[in-house]
Amino acid sequence: MEKPIVTAMLAYGMSGKVFHAPFLATNKGFDLYAVLERNEKKAIKDYPNIKSYDSISALLSNDKIELVVVNTPNNTHFEFAKLALEANKHVLIEKPATTTPDEFAELLALAEKVNRKVFVYHNRRWSSDISSAKEIIKSGKLGEIIEMHLRFDRYRSTIGAKIFKEAPIPSSGIWYDLGSHLIDQAISIFGKPISHFGTKNSYRENSQVDDFGFMHILFPNKVNIFITTSMLVTDAQAGIVIHGTKGSFIKEFCDEQENQLIDGMSPLHPEFGLEKPNKEGKLTYFNAEDEKILEHIASEKGNFNALFDEVYQSIRNNKEFSVDNQDIIAQLKLLV
Repeated sequence: MEKPIVTAMLAYGMSGKVFHAPFLATNKGFDLYAVLERNEKKAIKDYPNIKSYDSISALLSNDKIELVVVNTPNNTHFEFAKLALEANKHVLIEKPATTTPDEFAELLALAEKVNRKVFVYHNRRWSSDISSAKEIIKSGKLGEIIEMHLRFDRYRSTIGAKIFKEAPIPSSGIWYDLGSHLIDQAISIFGKPISHFGTKNSYRENSQVDDFGFMHILFPNKVNIFITTSMLVTDAQAGIVIHGTKGSFIKEFCDEQENQLIDGMSPLHPEFGLEKPNKEGKLTYFNAEDEKILEHIASEKGNFNALFDEVYQSIRNNKEFSVDNQDIIAQLKLLV
């Protein structure tokens, strides 16, 4: 492997601590070098060799830093990614990339001008459940896909402490937070949407942002995708339901990587990414002899680390990154 990419994060909240630092610290392609922490210095407790900055200008002025992870509140992504690009850094931006398609297009134009790259952190393309669903679709056992339902549900009836998620500011609310994952997964499978209809609303007492969102998206070949996300589901529904001309697949939302990371499991642990027992998806289809077949399908191993491998290969060897930036523009058009 070539020289590791010297990397800095712009925050060390849950995103930095759970979704970025464990990979940047264990993936040989990266050197977790610095973090921006304006107040309490928490990162150094977990990573004693990390350099902590008090200001973004000081961090960006360090010429050693090649890649900046923009994992700050959603409404700051555009501003901070732009500053990083102007400082000649590559950027890895947490989802949602920006608030509007125009903002993201401006970042892409700037990146081309300064010869740097923009990546968007859609890690859930590498979740165990959606990876398995993709393989089943590819197998042809479902026939032509008619409809696919994607859900991301939680139960949090009270207003959360994170102001940037709960205040009526740009890109707050559940649709930008969780709906962006599901839209990206649909686009990664079926391509560019043809049309869409959606609604979002708030139902928690005193909520100032949407805590429910739904969208019907029509893709080529008459494929219908139904996306739902809610903060008020006490009995979570199946996360993935697919119906085709020959069969159906039903899968619980069950990727374990987030839980494992929160519990402190290293991405290098042999059990990392494995789903818990008895979480198999149910595949029912008719075979070539018109016999009805029932199979219980264990998920693929989840692998968020593959995203970081691709970022490394793109920066060092100019390889293609799976999360195409034109897909991000298509996604943002459905979020606004």
